[in-house]
Amino acid sequence: MSPATGAPPLELAAVSASYGKKQVFADVSFAVQSGEVFGLVGLNGAGKTTMIRSILGLRQAAGDIKLFGEPCTEPVARRNLVYLPEKFQPSPQLYGWEYLGIMLAYFGQTIDRDRARTIAAGLDLDPAAIDRKVKTYSKGMGQKLGLVATFLVDSALMILDEPMSGLDPRARVMLKDRLMESKAAGRSVFFSSHILSDIEEICDRIAVLHAGRIIFLGTPRDFVSRLGAQSLERAFLAALEESERAAG
Repeated sequence: MSPATGAPPLELAAVSASYGKKQVFADVSFAVQSGEVFGLVGLNGAGKTTMIRSILGLRQAAGDIKLFGEPCTEPVARRNLVYLPEKFQPSPQLYGWEYLGIMLAYFGQTIDRDRARTIAAGLDLDPAAIDRKVKTYSKGMGQKLGLVATFLVDSALMILDEPMSGLDPRARVMLKDRLMESKAAGRSVFFSSHILSDIEEICDRIAVLHAGRIIFLGTPRDFVSRLGAQSLERAFLAALEESERAAG
């Protein structure tokens, strides 16, 4: 699980990213603590995926990003995290077990088939589907298989980009239960979402990204209270309006 460095699993300090002359976000700073579920909130196109790709060292960003105290660009920094991209679909020519085997091999681990079946059932994926080729799966089933692999990997930090996307309400509830179990086991979870009901239910803290800036960092409850709103969704809309008025 977590390496014994004492450093936060994830830390950003004054991070900025651009595509050419277009700035995506600027001066972003926050840290994700051990055993914390942290949500990155923003509208579609706000820059959430760009931020995650920057954290993973998949694109250049200015500022300082560290994973377990090491620069994110160093391979050693990424040994203790597992990542699932948005709308993930495994190769259609692989059998479910083949995909899981490849994924676990990246981390020097082997498949515990009984545990894999248990995790699959816990994500509303029929364990028998793992015996079949991915090309027989629906989009939601492919997403669930990716999530099974993510939970199978024994890593201290999970980074998930819009993990609820493509899941039906039952699977979303079951995924939230699995994330809370991971937190109870001491893992840290960093995920992006625009589904605010999910964020409100399971996140210890959130960062709200809008117009290239973090406009709030703290607990969902404090966010709702600060805006005098009745729910996180209402608070989010009020915060966007407040930010846009301040921008002129």
